[in-house]
Amino acid sequence: MSKFGKKKKKASVGISTASLPDIVFMILFFFMVTTVMREVELKIELTNSDLPQATEIKKLEKKSLVSYIYVGKPRPNFQRMYGTEPRIQLNSQFADLSDIYEYILAERAQRDEAEVPFMTTSLKVHQETKMGIVTDIKQELRKASALKLNYSARKEN
Repeated sequence: MSKFGKKKKKASVGISTASLPDIVFMILFFFMVTTVMREVELKIELTNSDLPQATEIKKLEKKSLVSYIYVGKPRPNFQRMYGTEPRIQLNSQFADLSDIYEYILAERAQRDEAEVPFMTTSLKVHQETKMGIVTDIKQELRKASALKLNYSARKEN
């Protein structure tokens, strides 16, 4: 007989998972609240670094009253169909100059009548785009009486 016996293995205490669902739902709720869904899929090459530089920049007050018109070269996956010349994008679709008038009217129809005078049209134009297309867009906006215009730019360093 031996003096020393075999040591019995002690059962390890399990970690309580009772609060795990609470933690998962808190994290899920956090991401649901803080995530902003992108409304428009850009089909043109346009990032903040592609915008022209400006010395005087002012933030827009009510972004819900802003209609965006994007202008730039199509992304590589669209260049085979649309070419490499700058194109106009309204919402998530490429458009022609003649479509701008209907676009502005449709944007006005979605708004309350009291908000229509405060609507702004913002041009997000790639810095290498020629000014001719911007002038043509401005002419179409005048026809639609969309005279409140904003040029998106980045702050000069």
